[in-house]
Amino acid sequence: MKIDDVNRGINKRKRGRRIGRGPGSGWGKTSARGHKGAKSRAGYSRLAIFQGGAMPLVRRVPKRGFNNRWALKVFALNVGDLESKFAAGDTVSPETLKENGLATGNWDVLKILGDGELTKSLTVSAHRFSKSATEKIEKAGGKTEVLPGKTPVEEKKKAAKANKS
Repeated sequence: MKIDDVNRGINKRKRGRRIGRGPGSGWGKTSARGHKGAKSRAGYSRLAIFQGGAMPLVRRVPKRGFNNRWALKVFALNVGDLESKFAAGDTVSPETLKENGLATGNWDVLKILGDGELTKSLTVSAHRFSKSATEKIEKAGGKTEVLPGKTPVEEKKKAAKANKS
């Protein structure tokens, strides 16, 4: 084998097939489209779910449940989880939770829940707190700070009306 044998037979600029140019070409008459039917027509395209005329699986399977794609994704974290990762007097915020590997994934709002025990005094910053979480944090000598979340559409509309007046 020679080095020039490697690329022999490979044509970088291969000409396209000239369809519909007479019987001598081998691609004349029906132009490789067969006889009649939708696929033989110009401009034909079918849906991705098309299954040969049968009712598509997408339409056979019933729809179930509800999904609000505009809803805020809430990440819930228990007070007991803060006990092991933070020392007394530390400030707990969404950033420090991500650094410590407690708050993972994509989410919009952080909510602290009251499951577990807390003995250390921590300053906890989050978007939402449950009543029991607030009580346990304050009972341990800590503080809770509510962070501003994304502004709901209704509030934005009210603010816009107030600005116009």
